[in-house]
Amino acid sequence: MKSLASSPPCLRLTPTSRPHLHPRQSSCFSSVTKSNNSLSFSSSASGFASPPLAVEKELRSSFVRTEAVRHVTGSLIRGEGLRFAIVVARFNEVVTKLLLEGAIETFKKYSVREEDIQVIWVPGSFEIGVVAQNLGKSGNFHAVLCIGAVIRGDTTHYDAVANSAASGVLSAGINSGVPCIFGVLTCEDMDQALNRSGGKAGNKGAETALTALEMASLFEHHLK
Repeated sequence: MKSLASSPPCLRLTPTSRPHLHPRQSSCFSSVTKSNNSLSFSSSASGFASPPLAVEKELRSSFVRTEAVRHVTGSLIRGEGLRFAIVVARFNEVVTKLLLEGAIETFKKYSVREEDIQVIWVPGSFEIGVVAQNLGKSGNFHAVLCIGAVIRGDTTHYDAVANSAASGVLSAGINSGVPCIFGVLTCEDMDQALNRSGGKAGNKGAETALTALEMASLFEHHLK
């Protein structure tokens, strides 16, 4: 019996013969080229190997040569001529009045005229959605801000109101075709709400106004 440690068998290929390959293997072969006392190996596996490097570079270069993608965004440079409605909930008025002030001050900084701002008060955040939808459908405004404050209590009423306010504002924008911006605070306690209406966490009413400016500009100048 031959020793297992003996040299492995060698397959010698000649120009006049080569072993029979299965049809699926016939496209896989190796070639050996001798040049200047050095050996060069190359292989091909049609259907299995990745594209040659030259082809890959060509694909990349052709992609780079395509026309630049057009990016569209709303402008925050100025707000002249844009009209805004602000729906504000009276519930937790100590918070919502601060949010409203932040929104109006931001509009003034971006050159929105006072006569182009209309404030509508509603009892609570639950009622914001239906009013926002009607304002959007009126065609008189480029965007509608929705401001309110829902603070968690001892019951599940908080979850019902917060979820209804969010879905109501979303539906108002979709159904009216006018941006309706969600500016309803949902906080664990009054301290959190005050911090977000002009305290150390900033004023979310001002942030809502900036969002309204950008969306109004986007719709007015690019999405008509």
